[in-house]
Amino acid sequence: MTSRVVITGTDTGIGKTVFAAALTDALAGCYWKPVQAGLDGETDSETVRRLGRMEARRILTEAYRLATPASPHLSARLDGATIQPDSLSPPSVDAPLVIEGAGGLLVPLTERTVFADVFQRWQIPVVLCARTELGTINHTLLSLEALRVRSIPIVGVAFIGEARADTENIIGELGHVPVLGRLPRLDPLTPDALRRAFREHFEFDRIREALA
Repeated sequence: MTSRVVITGTDTGIGKTVFAAALTDALAGCYWKPVQAGLDGETDSETVRRLGRMEARRILTEAYRLATPASPHLSARLDGATIQPDSLSPPSVDAPLVIEGAGGLLVPLTERTVFADVFQRWQIPVVLCARTELGTINHTLLSLEALRVRSIPIVGVAFIGEARADTENIIGELGHVPVLGRLPRLDPLTPDALRRAFREHFEFDRIREALA
């Protein structure tokens, strides 16, 4: 079986899609977003393809493409669609597979199922992306608890934002989790800048060895 990893976050809009693009590029892998909620503008799959400079074949088609930008359970209801969480299974590919969730772990797919429930069934190692700003300690530790309650394997935490050494250290200590590195905010955010920043700020071999 080829390597697989799930990218999730402590919140929405924190930069996990950018991290997913960098990791997929570094792995020379494929990318899959099971549920895309919101089709106006650039989708997450399109962002990953652009920032990772990937061939179209490496971006796998979403299982659900919902027009309304909202939590998947609400987006599906407004779009007249039905999400069937039990039908979500990672595609088989001949390269490492990076899977990105929507928002955080407890974002609802339906009125009865959250993303973490699907991740629990998959048992694929997870990288948790977290901000470095105020409030991230609580959000990150709670997310780690949600993973452990479900016995979901954890690769580590990837921080995104300005350096906050004390915050990063205390999350590693109290969360009993490896800190994989920190992706700084990039301006401009270009494929070259992202590739360089990922190589400079992350222990890639450590991540690769932890994948299923």
